Amino acid sequence: MIDKKTRIKLRSLAMTINPVVWIGKDGFDEKAMKQIDEELFNHELIKISLQQNTDIPSEFELSEIAVKLGAEVVTTIGRKIVLYRHSEKKNIVHVLA
Repeated sequence: MIDKKTRIKLRSLAMTINPVVWIGKDGFDEKAMKQIDEELFNHELIKISLQQNTDIPSEFELSEIAVKLGAEVVTTIGRKIVLYRHSEKKNIVHVLA
């Protein structure tokens, strides 16, 4: 669980990044979850964009998705979701370093 101060920092950092995962009509299926997991490993902080034909998940559904990925939901704004997970990947710049 990230604290309020850290969440504020992550939200400000997320303002400058573009979405790296787009969720379409299939929603958060196995393929999308695998892609999100891979992007979290490579980048730690990612933005997900939901296409117009996708239902916006509830807060409960988002928290379940985050738990499955071992991540934290930083914020949701409209059709954008920001997730954070500390990565064990070597040779990357850690977001919260």
